[in-house]
Amino acid sequence: MSPKVTCHFLGRIDYKAAWEFQEKLFQEGVQQKIAVRNGESTDLPKNHLIFCEHPHVFTLGKSGDRQHLLIDQTELDEKEAQFYEINRGGDITYHGPGQLVVYPIFDLEQFFTDIHKYMRFLEEAVIRSLANFGIQGDRFAGMTGVWLEPTTHKARKICAMGVKSSRWMTMHGIGFNICTDLSFFNHIVPCGIQDKAVTSVEKELNRSVSINEITPILLKELTELFGFEVIADK
Repeated sequence: MSPKVTCHFLGRIDYKAAWEFQEKLFQEGVQQKIAVRNGESTDLPKNHLIFCEHPHVFTLGKSGDRQHLLIDQTELDEKEAQFYEINRGGDITYHGPGQLVVYPIFDLEQFFTDIHKYMRFLEEAVIRSLANFGIQGDRFAGMTGVWLEPTTHKARKICAMGVKSSRWMTMHGIGFNICTDLSFFNHIVPCGIQDKAVTSVEKELNRSVSINEITPILLKELTELFGFEVIADK
């Protein structure tokens, strides 16, 4: 039987509010797994997929370097941007309007118990979505995420990724630049990588593209790769 995944389409939501929602679903899943293992329940943990975008925010992963944020609190305030140190892997990244953010809260024991494969599936879903627009996404050896022309001097990142996993439950996920204001990446060393550019779907196509145009395509690719059944959020 295919795993079931409840999809939540939250629109533009404050980063902290989305983080707290993720944590709630994540902890519910972890506690349910514990209950099953203790023989207190036979119900599988629920899987969730959150689609949203955020106001301007910079987030620093647990392995990141605070010096990779290149502006101070005064400048953050001037740009109406927030900064959080969070519990995902990876270094620093930017989220903001025009970036499609996807948070899978998955019980990987219902799919496969392989974090490396999980990350590659997330990348593959983005790569396949880009192909729908004639953009060739690719992987960059040793650098998580999705890139364009990664082995050339034109290498540029279009999608960043960072996840957390505990007891095979996942949270956090991907930031996919659709029609993002890329100037905000000038205020960080993106993912700790100093000499590579960032890009967006809109920049590559040189035309307007909306998050609503990409979301159903990415959901379709995720559904096919992970083999789950979509359950609407009630």
